Amino acid sequence: MDIAYIPSPDNGVWHLGAVPLRGYAFCILAGIFVAIWLGGRRWEARGGQRTTVTDIAIWAVPFGLIGGRLYHVITTYEPYFGKDGNWVDAFKIWEGGLGIWGAIAFGAVGAWIGCRMRGIPLPAYADAVAPGIALAQAIGRWGNWFNQELYGKATTVPWALKITRSDGERVPGTYHPTFLYESLWCIGVALVVIWADRRFRMGHGRAFALYVALYCAGRGWIEYMRIDEAHHVLGLRLNVWTAIIVGALAIAYIVISAIKRPGREEVVEPDRAALKAEAAAKAAEDGETAEATDKDKDEATDEATGKGEAKTEPETEGDDTASPEAETEAEAEADDTPDREPAKVSVSKGSDEDDAEAVESADADADAPRQS
Repeated sequence: MDIAYIPSPDNGVWHLGAVPLRGYAFCILAGIFVAIWLGGRRWEARGGQRTTVTDIAIWAVPFGLIGGRLYHVITTYEPYFGKDGNWVDAFKIWEGGLGIWGAIAFGAVGAWIGCRMRGIPLPAYADAVAPGIALAQAIGRWGNWFNQELYGKATTVPWALKITRSDGERVPGTYHPTFLYESLWCIGVALVVIWADRRFRMGHGRAFALYVALYCAGRGWIEYMRIDEAHHVLGLRLNVWTAIIVGALAIAYIVISAIKRPGREEVVEPDRAALKAEAAAKAAEDGETAEATDKDKDEATDEATGKGEAKTEPETEGDDTASPEAETEAEAEADDTPDREPAKVSVSKGSDEDDAEAVESADADADAPRQS
């Protein structure tokens, strides 16, 4: 008796000439574009520029891909560094193997770098892109469908996933489509975060923390259904423990942040034109301050020089030697003084007769012959 099931693609790779087109890569890229598109709309609604999300994603996406691959290789190192492993396969990201925990952690580092360069608070940016990240995961999970990987326990439910490949650890049969469960769960997470953000005006990273907490809640029970090889701790898969710990931290952040920083950010992105104008005004103010300081210094110098000259003037006045300038001024004053008339001598009549007699007596003495 035939049962209903979800078929798996026989081939997840198509070739355009010598260029391989992989379904897994298309799903990852489609998810990234959706996350950027939705994040841009939400960022713009909060007062930012839509293109800012793209600019920061240039940093976040490469970091996220590297981090996701590193987490997968570290936690599942046997195929790459174990017995009969090939370390070169660790770089074949197109074959699948991205750990969401590493992708989010490293992606946050890249986003922090981009936000710091733009003067933007990272929590506000994370709140804007949180639903988009959830949708990106929902789309990216379909890449596992193309690769026929990450399915759950065997089942005969009508929505069971039919596996047809037998390479690796695959066994043909029908299994729980855990990729589909996680995809639907992530869509629900995105919708809840959008609703909660509008209803409670979540800010300071709480919308992102809500996304993390909700995703961890779903990842825990979905991970428990998977049958692919994984490391176990105390009887639970490593990713189950990761989901429990990270989810608890996210809930704690929501509570503590709501108490310490209620509400949301009023300004999420500074006006670049205003920043430039402010910087120019500050530079002009600094220039005026420097000019005023130089002017004050010059005035102080002139004042000090004037006081020194004033101190030397009394010493000059006490000198008996006249300077050439003083002599020139004295001559000029002498030239300007009017000529005076000769003094008139008034002689009385009696005096005239006495003088005449004296003159005659002197003449007589002169004419007389000298006696030897």
